[in-house]
Amino acid sequence: MAEKTIKIKLVRSVGGRKPNQVKTLKALGLSKINQVVEKADNEAVRGMIATVKHVVEVIE
Repeated sequence: MAEKTIKIKLVRSVGGRKPNQVKTLKALGLSKINQVVEKADNEAVRGMIATVKHVVEVIE
C-alpha cells in the first residue's frame, strides 16, 4: 500500500521568523514563497507543519 502524501506550500515570507521556525521550514525543504513540496503524511511532518502553520498552506 502506498504511503499517503501531502503538499505543503510556503505562502508567507521566512524573514523575521523565530530561528526554530526558520529551521523547521528549511527541514521541510521550503525556502521561497509559493514553493510547494510533497512530504509523507505522518506525525513528524504534521508536528513540523503545526510549528509553522501561520506561514504555510497544506494541500491534502
